[in-house]
Amino acid sequence: GALLALSKPPGLPILGRPGDLSLDALLPALRRRLGLAAELHVVKAPAREYSGLVLLSSCYHTTKKLQQFFTNARLRGQYPATYRAVTVGVPAEVEGEVRTGLRWQQHGDRAMVRRCHRSGGTGDTPGSAEGCVLQVVPVLGPQKQGPGCHSLARKDVKSTLTRYRMLGAAGGCALLQLQPRTAFPEQLQVHLTQLLCPALGDHEHSSRVGKVLGVPFFLTPETAPTHTQVLDEELLSRLGLSPQRLHHLPLHIHLQELVLP
Repeated sequence: GALLALSKPPGLPILGRPGDLSLDALLPALRRRLGLAAELHVVKAPAREYSGLVLLSSCYHTTKKLQQFFTNARLRGQYPATYRAVTVGVPAEVEGEVRTGLRWQQHGDRAMVRRCHRSGGTGDTPGSAEGCVLQVVPVLGPQKQGPGCHSLARKDVKSTLTRYRMLGAAGGCALLQLQPRTAFPEQLQVHLTQLLCPALGDHEHSSRVGKVLGVPFFLTPETAPTHTQVLDEELLSRLGLSPQRLHHLPLHIHLQELVLP
């Protein structure tokens, strides 16, 4: 069957409710426009908030084989997907890895992603879970076991890994290459906050990084509730944005490249 690659804008979900705009809802019109007889299937696509490469196939069996290839590649320790991200802040190291334990936790009527620190260390598409409001909450690491502690050995905690490399930096911002080894909702955003340089346009996690005298540090969710990302006046001026329109700024994480068999 035919393989088709296109670029998705940020904010477009892969699936949606009947009548909602989504990538899946656009596939029949795209098939007719291209004159394809067979139905189109999504092989790989970035999460709703991300922009970037979408891989489609007109063959169901090819779709399943390629999806299995991406899963097996990660299990073999490979990095089949490469992302680019613009960050507010510059990581301390030019390249490295972020290793973190993540788990789901239901908090009232809000679904939360909890973060477990692991010592050491320098998908499915990682992104958000549709319909859930996600937060990152620190969890005691496995070295401090006790009541209420969560070990990485527990089934509800997933060990996650992202490899990063800085491609350039200017004006207090950086362009990073991100290669996730694992897939977990909002993994890339969480890992960028651990580097103390959240993604530009991240209105979910950027509040977890505060500054004192220009030095970034982590804030607990209790003291830093989710809010629109705060940018300094110089960066706002360069972006041509006013503080009142900052909430329209999309997340700057882009699926740049996929490795095929």
